[in-house]
Amino acid sequence: MKLNVQKRLAADIIKGSSKRVRLDTSRLEEIKEAITKVDIKALIEDKAITIKPKRGISKGRARKAHAQKKKGLRRGQGSRKGTANARDNKKKIWMNKIRLQRKFIRELKEKEIITCKEYRELYNKTKGGFFRSRRHIKLYLTDQGVFKK
Repeated sequence: MKLNVQKRLAADIIKGSSKRVRLDTSRLEEIKEAITKVDIKALIEDKAITIKPKRGISKGRARKAHAQKKKGLRRGQGSRKGTANARDNKKKIWMNKIRLQRKFIRELKEKEIITCKEYRELYNKTKGGFFRSRRHIKLYLTDQGVFKK
């Protein structure tokens, strides 16, 4: 027995597909007699007709991708959409770099590794973008003879 009419009516009631409608095989005669929506609704409440849950979209792949991104993966050339500046703002990069370098030369001054005059000179060089990084400042000071090798 197909009972397509009953399945269609049940699908109309649940506002879904007839593929989601399941009929209790032991109560097929009772279901066969139901010809109105009211009859079908009663059978749904009576659990003679059951509705399978909707199939969702699995988040498994999305979770895996997110976990990889947290590790710093999936950042290669093929994954990039925006320009370098859109991805990492030039101003923010500069601010982080300059703050790090200024903090470093301030520490050197506080530890009295460099004099106030040397500090001012380094500060101005830093401000002018002379140094690439903290390490570059160290190399410069080693060449100047301030740091011992």
